[in-house]
Amino acid sequence: MGSHRGEQIREVADLIQALQQQETDADMVLGELTESAVKSVPGAQYAGITIATRNGKVRTASATGRYPVLLDEIQGRHEQGPCLSAAWEQHMIRIKDMTLEHRWPAYCRDAIAETPIRSIMSFQLFADHQTMGALNFYAERPNVFDYEATELGLIVATHTALAWNLVRRDEQFRSALASRDIIGQAKGMIMERFKIDAVQAFELLKRLSQSSNTPLVVVARQLVESEHPSR
Repeated sequence: MGSHRGEQIREVADLIQALQQQETDADMVLGELTESAVKSVPGAQYAGITIATRNGKVRTASATGRYPVLLDEIQGRHEQGPCLSAAWEQHMIRIKDMTLEHRWPAYCRDAIAETPIRSIMSFQLFADHQTMGALNFYAERPNVFDYEATELGLIVATHTALAWNLVRRDEQFRSALASRDIIGQAKGMIMERFKIDAVQAFELLKRLSQSSNTPLVVVARQLVESEHPSR
């Protein structure tokens, strides 16, 4: 197991290094991490990353095959399931045999009827006030995920969580840059039109935002788009 573990750590470390050194498409990175994950855990046939919000919306960020996506749809349908519990309530959930599982009756009923999946292992990636993420492993046979699989799954989940945080941080940074750029464009338009300085233009934008109860960046974008409707 040591050699297998070392290979996995090196592979995920390479992906994390790529994230740190260059602009990398988030979906591509998550896809590579999921593909790497399913090859690294003994017995796993499929893997997926589940994202959910506290208002019950569930989506699949990445998956190997269609069953992880379908199982996430079932979780969203019933607002219950191992991936949701792993993220919101516990750090790790394991289903040894879906046909004998009683914790999520509606989920298990539909999962058994609609998929061949019988074993599931889920690990929390992150959880905040609004959203959560979980890394999940699936197998068609029951009792697949033993101690070794659980240990390796935890290692993979830990590295995936690090990579996921880098992806989220990069997306937030790009969003902040885009917001700053659009606000700058709006300020420039106001300065030119009303012959005022940058401070006065920004104060005007803030007043428009407050009076309309609209985020500043949205007000700025509306102004720019009204001036350049084809943008």
